[in-house]
Parts: sequence; structure tokens; C-alpha cells
Amino acid sequence: MASNITELFGYSPHDQSPAAKQARKSQQCPFLRQTCTKTLSDGTISGMCTLKPMTSGPVICCPVRLYANDYQILKDVGVQVFGGGLDLVTGSDVAGYRGNNPGKAAIAVFGKRWGKELRLPSRAKNPGGKVGAYFVDWILAHIDAAGKLLGFVAIEVQSIDTTGNYRAERKAYLEGRPFAGNSTAGPNWENVNKRILPQIIYKGHVLRREPLCQKGLFFICPTPVYNKIAERLGGNLQEIHQQAGSVTLMRYDIGPLVPDGQIRALESGGQSTTTIDQIALAFTAPTNLPPAKVYEQAIIAEL
Repeated sequence: MASNITELFGYSPHDQSPAAKQARKSQQCPFLRQTCTKTLSDGTISGMCTLKPMTSGPVICCPVRLYANDYQILKDVGVQVFGGGLDLVTGSDVAGYRGNNPGKAAIAVFGKRWGKELRLPSRAKNPGGKVGAYFVDWILAHIDAAGKLLGFVAIEVQSIDTTGNYRAERKAYLEGRPFAGNSTAGPNWENVNKRILPQIIYKGHVLRREPLCQKGLFFICPTPVYNKIAERLGGNLQEIHQQAGSVTLMRYDIGPLVPDGQIRALESGGQSTTTIDQIALAFTAPTNLPPAKVYEQAIIAEL
């Protein structure tokens, strides 16, 4: 698959503004305001936020890119579930926040770089005999003015891994040289089947047993990833209102082109809500399959 890098360290790779040059030189992520955490297979800092395959629009390939505007996606979910006017507070800082803001409720945030991630226990045991666990990317917990837990919601954030290679293109941009041609990198869509959907189903089933999780699981991803999920599930999931046992799929994309020195906005592409049961059934049902006898025809073609 042919492609080109759309964003490198937050900016267009062709952006020659001082801000873009400095980001590439220092390998800084403008969304985290620290060194980029995305790495290549050998541990080299990647810096690639968004990739554009020749056959589609740009695809966000780094989950941190979805945290633009100071974690706007968390604010969007918080408003939907708990209403507006509530500050997002690191989970470990709730007591201090209440001391400085008496009589005010808040949303306690548990997630990477916000204190810690919370585990979902698994019944399965690894070879060492220890019980395994899935991490939930984010937990937003509604805390009243007295510090009582009123409810919570879980959030999963997924971009998409890549296959192929964009090293030569990346190297050219970092050295200030133009890059002629295309990279061979492309989205690893098979991860939708192997990793993304199974985790949604497992975590959704666990969360529906939680009395205080009344709006279910929120799954946030780039629009092309959402489209692949919808395609894999047959595209006919029934829409419902948010409730225990539901999954709300929220999709985002980078906005239109901007002048040099600026970063493209992160824009909502819409959302839909369905039940975890519908997703599980659609994932395992024999629908959206290739025509019959495809293996037979492939074998005959090779004989």
C-alpha cells in the first residue's frame, strides 16, 4: 500500500515554520508537551501522527493525537454523561481539589498520565499462575461535593497500528529534505478483528455488571477505524440510547489544512450507540463473508 505522512510531530511534514522545525528537532509531541512516545520497532522515536493512504483520507495512527486540545475527548464524554460545569481532576488529587473548592462536585480522572490506569480483572490465568487483567484506558468518576462516588464511565481510545515502512520518508523530513515518491506503510486493519473488537466485547460485558456504570462503555477512534468496525459487523447495528450494557462509538478526524505554524484541529465525526450484545453477535455471526468456494477456486488457480 502506498501512503505519505500527513502529520509529523504534530505539524505537516512540509511545514517550514520555526514551530514545526523545532518540534522535529526536539522530537516533541505538541499534544503531550513532551517527547513523543510513539516508537518504531527498534525503539527510535517515530513522530508520525497521521498517515494518508493513497486510497483514502488521512488516518490518525497515534492515540495521543486524539488527545488534542488538552484532552478534549474526555471533556466531550464528561459532558454527555455527567453534564457540564464539572472540572476534570486527577484521581489522586480529588481530596485536595475538594479542600480548595468546597461544595463543588467534580470528575475524577484515572488514566495514563492522570495518576494511573485501572485494571479490569480477567478470569484467565497466565502461565505463571497469576490472574491476568485488561487495562481500561480511562475511567471518569463523578464525585459529589462530599467526595461520594455517584457514578462512572469507562473509555477506550484506539487509533490504528501500521504495516509496511515509512522510515525513509520520516528521515528525509527530519533532515530537511523533500521526499519524492511514497512510503509502503498502511493501516493494519486486521487488528480490528484480532484485538480491537474482542477487547470491546470483553470490557463491555464486565462493565455492564457495575451498578454505577449507567452509560456503558465509550469507544473513541478515528473515523476510518470506525468505518472498518462497522463494515466488519455488517453495518446494521440497532441504535439505542446510552444505558448500562451499551457501547457508544465516537469518531474523530483531523480538520482541514491550516497555514504553516499551526496544527490541524481535531474534529468530531459523529457517534452511535448500540448494545454490547449486538456487537458480540455481529462479530461472531456468519455474515459479511466472502463468496462460497473461495478456497476451492484459489487452490484450482494454483494447480
